[in-house]
Amino acid sequence: MTHHTNDNGKKHINIACIGNPNCGKTTLFNALTGSRLKVANWPGVTVERVEGETSYEDTQITIIDTPGIYSLTCYTIEEKVTRKCAMDDEIDAIINVVDASSLERNLYLTLQLLELGKPIVLALNMMDVVKERGMEIDMHRLPEMLGNIPVVPVSAAKRTGLDILLHAVIHHCEEGMEDYILDYPEEIEEKIRTLEGMMQTSYPDHSSARWHAIKLLEDDEEVKKEHPMSVVHIADRNYEKEIIQSKYAYIEKIMKETLFHKNKKAASTDKIDRLLTHPVWGIPMFLLIMCLVFFLTFTVGDALKGVFEAGLDIFSGTAAAALEGIGVMGWLKSLIVDGIIAGVGGILTFIPNIFILFLALAVLEDSGYMARVAYVMDSVMGKVGLSGKAFLPMILGFGCTVPAIMATRALETEHDRRKTMLVTPFMSCSARLPVYVLFSDMFFPDCAALAAFSMYVVGMIIAILAALVINRLEKGKINDSLLIELPEYKRPNARTIRIYVWNKLKDYLTKAGTTIFIASIVIWFVLNFGFGGMVEDPAESFGAGLGRLLVPVLAPAGLGMWQIAVALLSGISAKEVVVSSFAVLFGVANANSDAGMAAIVENIHRLNPGFGPLNAYCLMLFCLLYVPCVATVATIRKESGSWKFTAKMMAFQIVLAWAVSTLVFQVGSLFVG
Repeated sequence: MTHHTNDNGKKHINIACIGNPNCGKTTLFNALTGSRLKVANWPGVTVERVEGETSYEDTQITIIDTPGIYSLTCYTIEEKVTRKCAMDDEIDAIINVVDASSLERNLYLTLQLLELGKPIVLALNMMDVVKERGMEIDMHRLPEMLGNIPVVPVSAAKRTGLDILLHAVIHHCEEGMEDYILDYPEEIEEKIRTLEGMMQTSYPDHSSARWHAIKLLEDDEEVKKEHPMSVVHIADRNYEKEIIQSKYAYIEKIMKETLFHKNKKAASTDKIDRLLTHPVWGIPMFLLIMCLVFFLTFTVGDALKGVFEAGLDIFSGTAAAALEGIGVMGWLKSLIVDGIIAGVGGILTFIPNIFILFLALAVLEDSGYMARVAYVMDSVMGKVGLSGKAFLPMILGFGCTVPAIMATRALETEHDRRKTMLVTPFMSCSARLPVYVLFSDMFFPDCAALAAFSMYVVGMIIAILAALVINRLEKGKINDSLLIELPEYKRPNARTIRIYVWNKLKDYLTKAGTTIFIASIVIWFVLNFGFGGMVEDPAESFGAGLGRLLVPVLAPAGLGMWQIAVALLSGISAKEVVVSSFAVLFGVANANSDAGMAAIVENIHRLNPGFGPLNAYCLMLFCLLYVPCVATVATIRKESGSWKFTAKMMAFQIVLAWAVSTLVFQVGSLFVG
């Protein structure tokens, strides 16, 4: 085995971490490298290879985390990413992460990986679950039946067995691979040997010759393109069915000889799933659970935000006094206090609400519930012409639309990916939550949580209706269904939840210190300067002039104020900026405080006495449906590969936001005096 060396002469190896979705692969990667990748109980979370570093003894190890796959047959982008990584000549060995509690399902991929001819170490993850069920795995016979590869029991969540795993990887790299142990029927084996010989003749330096020969017999399109040799007289037909049957027959033999008490499982899972995955009651239960999440987000979050509000008020007052005390010019004082502190500080007061939301979502994900939601929604997705897998990125959209758009790679066709990209931004990301919190608290004080929650429901309904209309226009194209394992419910892992919540809060704080900081300065500038220089009255500023151009367009939706137009324009940079814009527009140090909200409402009513709850609701609807943030637009462009598609999508979202808001306002006005 050839080892790489670092600049300091230290031995270095590259390891690929490969396994089925939901086998704990990313959790193991995090435990080995200290990385903080998101972990969730559904396919598509890891959408590209991610690298991390660790070391053991005198060896530096680069570990590559790959998307979870069920086999090395390529249909989706994530499967192609993983297969390419597994076949990379730079990969010295593979850690095949296996869910020990579902050994039979996981071994099909293991047998395919063994055919690559690379050193394989089997990481038997979730051994704690195996013991809890009273199951037993023969740790002597299992390695023998897999060609004497190292088999290491680990628990990624509890961080046990990691040193033994790294030790096995390093030493197995040095020893190399044993001969493969699965023989196919003699007819197939003869053809494999012939194809291997042809390949080694045509490609002397070729690696994984046996695997490629098998794939040629399976009529694999990617391998046929890679090796355009004439195999018609050898692979006279598709042998895929016989090859698959041989693998499963051998897996059955392995299970008989190595696994005992395999019928034991948690009884509670089936009982709970009768309700949560019920075709009728499953969706209402999901909505009820999410309603509870938003109730906690408002009640507990609002109870905690008082501390942040008090701190911001003290900081703002102290900063203003200090700047005045040292004789800072008026415009600079206004920029710092009314622009930066009001804009950025106002956003930071929403941290308690954001924290509670992400904490609740992390618990639901890590417990295994979110996989049930995707399963329940599969039939709904199919009826509206979306792939069953489309609901996975849509659920991720509740956190952030950028990784949600990237997760569309799990879909098999470009058509399905683009259609899912089109509707995913209608899921309310965390950036919209401050907008919902602010306007719900200001105009719906008695039912703020319900008003905000309704935005999430409306977003899902709009996404489904949009998909249905598109499908009807396309005359109902056939889509692939969702293949997902329902994991057993488990107690959420505190470390996993801590990593997830901290990453989300860190992203939120980073955005506050960069995008929102810059946006607050820009907004302050356009509201304090006009063609004649600095202005006293914001109504004479650049911002007011730009906003007035849009007032006639927004007026039918009940949003006919130039201040709202400016806030919506600024929200394209990041949706939280809508809130910071209102703080700067109305000169409020803390828009989220009781005093700040009262001041904004008073100013709005002074400028537009008729502005009420209906107008506020339409504003929230517009923020829900119009163009997503710049980062999302850039991701859509990258993933779709088309500026034309991206531009059409943005135009569609703007028109839809205006149409829905206008319809709600005009109809609502008939019932509201």
